[in-house]
Amino acid sequence: MTWLFPRLFAGLLVLVAGGVAGYWLGGAVHAPVLSVLLGGALAVGTLAVLDTLRGMRLITWLRSAQETDAPRDAGFWGEIGYRVERSIRARERTAAEEKARLEQFLQAIEASPNGVLMLDANDQIDWCNSVAAAHFGLNPQRDRLQRITNLVRAPAFVAHLQFGKYDEPVSYVDPRGLGTLSVLVRDYGGGMKLVLSQDITERERADAMRRDFVANVSHEIRTPLTVLAGFIETMDTLPLTAVECKRVLMLMAQQTDRMQTLVSDLLILAQLEGSPRPAADRWIALAKLLRRVEADARTLSQGRQTITLTGDDALQIAGAESELLSALGNLVTNAVRYTPEGGRIDIGWRMRPDGSGEFAVKDTGPGIEREHIPRLTERFYRVDGSRSRETGGTGLGLSIVKHVAQRHGGELDIHSETGKGSTFRLVFPAARLRYLEAPSPRMRDAL
Repeated sequence: MTWLFPRLFAGLLVLVAGGVAGYWLGGAVHAPVLSVLLGGALAVGTLAVLDTLRGMRLITWLRSAQETDAPRDAGFWGEIGYRVERSIRARERTAAEEKARLEQFLQAIEASPNGVLMLDANDQIDWCNSVAAAHFGLNPQRDRLQRITNLVRAPAFVAHLQFGKYDEPVSYVDPRGLGTLSVLVRDYGGGMKLVLSQDITERERADAMRRDFVANVSHEIRTPLTVLAGFIETMDTLPLTAVECKRVLMLMAQQTDRMQTLVSDLLILAQLEGSPRPAADRWIALAKLLRRVEADARTLSQGRQTITLTGDDALQIAGAESELLSALGNLVTNAVRYTPEGGRIDIGWRMRPDGSGEFAVKDTGPGIEREHIPRLTERFYRVDGSRSRETGGTGLGLSIVKHVAQRHGGELDIHSETGKGSTFRLVFPAARLRYLEAPSPRMRDAL
């Protein structure tokens, strides 16, 4: 209010000055009162025109983008301009802060591993993050304000959205074949909806694998238990000769060994999945591993196959000795089991040009059809179930090999042709290999 009294005083002063000037100038016409009134009115009018011009300057500034400062006039209009400008700048700061917070919020949603889709009261897309766009096959810019049911036509999703009760999420297989989605809808605001989506393909696959695993374990254990129960009942109810008893006990021992082997493999798998990766600074002599694997192979073969071994005595590998021995042993054991009598098994190690190392087992067995090769490392997968059981396999050997390879940074490569045998290669990275001395001239390719 500092402008009020000066403004009243200025108006009164102009009025008096105009009246005095009118009286002085109007003396010649002998009409002093009229002259005073005209002079005062003229002075006040001039002041009003000047005041109007100052107001127009402020209005012109208000009509613009207010990028410059408000007119810096004194008095009434200066006070109004200052306060209006301060209010505008405060609102601009508040708007900028709100915009920054909104951008941070949207960036946080964008970083979410789940899809977030905002729908208005008409189920039109108001906003979505990139994950939701990928889940529902949307374009965040092009599809904005489009009705979601016109773009996403999965019957389960459309029915769930239109049903209006969103207590539980709905899961459905993506019609595009990209996996399985779990969608949760929540109401908010004035009839708006928040749609949260999650890709549960891996979880569904893991659940299926878990169910299959339990079913397979139950089946594998139930079979020898059934055989044992039958033998026990036979021995309890039937009079058997000494020879028959001996044969029954031998068969029972075979089934017991089979269950022990299965339980042992299951424990190895559980240990591999639940323990940390092997340290890269625990070095093991490769020659020691190869000699143990060769000895086990010859014991299992009993001379039925020709077994050769090549390698390098000076090489060391970093990792867990028990895991490496289990992986190498499984490959060699499989070769012995499936190679017919009189066949040949070549076990060897060679260094690759890129510095990595390769343990390979090549046999002259029946080979494996191409369509089975990608699934050989699945648990309990068998190309021929009856043949695998006859040879004593549990269906877990190659799964163990694959886990060991991955834990040591390597990979398992399988090449096989029916009637021409198979080659299993276990490749280890250069970082897990070293020489204690210069490479031996005896080192050569095993295959």
